[in-house]
Amino acid sequence: MNIGIVCYPTLGGSGVVATELGKALARKGNQVHFIAYSKPFRLDMEQDNIHFHKVDISNYDLFEYPPYGLSLTNTIVEIALSQDLDVLHVHYAIPHASAAYLARQILIAKNKTLPYITTLHGTDITLIGKDPSLNEVITFAMNQSDILTTVSQSLKNDTLKHFKIKNEIHVVPNFVCAEEYQQDRDMKLRRKYVKDDEKVLLHISNFRPVKKVEDVVRVFALVKKSIKCKLVLVGDGPDAKLIDHLCMELGVCNDTVRVGKLKDVRTILSIADLFLLTSETESFGLVALEAMASGIPVISTNTGGIPEVNIHEKTGYLSDVGDVADMAKNAIVLLEDEQTMSVFQANALNIAREFDIQNVLPLYESLYKRLI
Repeated sequence: MNIGIVCYPTLGGSGVVATELGKALARKGNQVHFIAYSKPFRLDMEQDNIHFHKVDISNYDLFEYPPYGLSLTNTIVEIALSQDLDVLHVHYAIPHASAAYLARQILIAKNKTLPYITTLHGTDITLIGKDPSLNEVITFAMNQSDILTTVSQSLKNDTLKHFKIKNEIHVVPNFVCAEEYQQDRDMKLRRKYVKDDEKVLLHISNFRPVKKVEDVVRVFALVKKSIKCKLVLVGDGPDAKLIDHLCMELGVCNDTVRVGKLKDVRTILSIADLFLLTSETESFGLVALEAMASGIPVISTNTGGIPEVNIHEKTGYLSDVGDVADMAKNAIVLLEDEQTMSVFQANALNIAREFDIQNVLPLYESLYKRLI
């Protein structure tokens, strides 16, 4: 198959999933064409059957905001014709679904058929999509999609609640290549950050307000009163300065390590004892799944699709959004009890294997083949 994939190239879950999906499809002999405004963060151009097409954005003085959606539409049309795409898969509805619809209409006039699948990932529905200035357009584009998927049952429910969707919605969960995360603990790296008698609490995100990284710091500050530990923060974003100030306010700067953005998080995951995810909303919680695939229990909020991944009192613990005291209590329970920790670690690995790409990839392949 010749498959076009439209995604955001950033660290967010939608871009990661789209990239890993495309790489897996390419390994099976498909020609995969990524379309984005820059090369996706995790894309390996040395892999066979992978192609990247940059969207060039016109920036005239007339436009206060460059018309990315139109530039994307034009690029989709060009690639569909030059590469004879069989199907287009757009990740994140805004503006990818509307660009896909417009591209398909243009291609019809050129006697080219291009069916498209829209995968909804979360904030395109739960936050941005509910904006009145976008609602009608995105609802139309979703209903015009040949197939519509969400990454969790929770997101499907939210989509049906907030939008007038006529099409069937297929739930195809996010995934990991589980065996790639089962690495031996990198003791040299661990000792770079902590002493042998200290625990590592880890958080990875894009530091947006919805991730509530300040609650990660607050949980850590409470845990630190009972457990020798350090907090390792991976990522960067608009709340970075807020986190720095909060660390100073709580007196935990010397025990907090900021390592910035990492293209590959598997090694840093290998050194962690617990993963903290305090988000206000998550459609799935891909980073929690990555932690579990590394055998790390997860302390998280109970919002959105997270409970479909992190199973309460089995792979970790769930708490209400903002309840940092409960999250800290749960973290201490695990860190103080080696036997319980060992059981939770094994459970995390077993659940993560259920989301292995080998189980999820055939679901997408069957959708592509249905359209073609």
